Amino acid sequence: QVQLVESGGGLVQAGDSLRLSCAASGHTFSTYKVNYNMGWFRQAPGKEREFVSRILWGGGVTDYGDSVKGRFTISRDNTKNTVYLQMNSLKPEDTAVYYCAASLKYSSLGASYNYWGQGTQVTVSS
Repeated sequence: QVQLVESGGGLVQAGDSLRLSCAASGHTFSTYKVNYNMGWFRQAPGKEREFVSRILWGGGVTDYGDSVKGRFTISRDNTKNTVYLQMNSLKPEDTAVYYCAASLKYSSLGASYNYWGQGTQVTVSS
């Protein structure tokens, strides 16, 4: 099993920045050092879950959804089993619950992810 815990969400104004963190733990992570690819997704009220970003297990390859390209940056520190999402130039439409997820596949599809965190709320006021 893998446990994912997000943090760093909050209420900010348009144009501000936030950095989300996702700490991974669990038997698989600590014992077998399985190389999980990580992703960030978000879901706003009344909307479908949306792919935000993904990062290959080694950290050298990343990808972003069109709505966040150029504003968000994903990174990871495998020594700390933590993945980050730096969000700059936030807009009201970025308001959502943000989830991190782990997968053995490098995918932008939520269905490919095996483990999910509980989510952290990001609210951007205009």
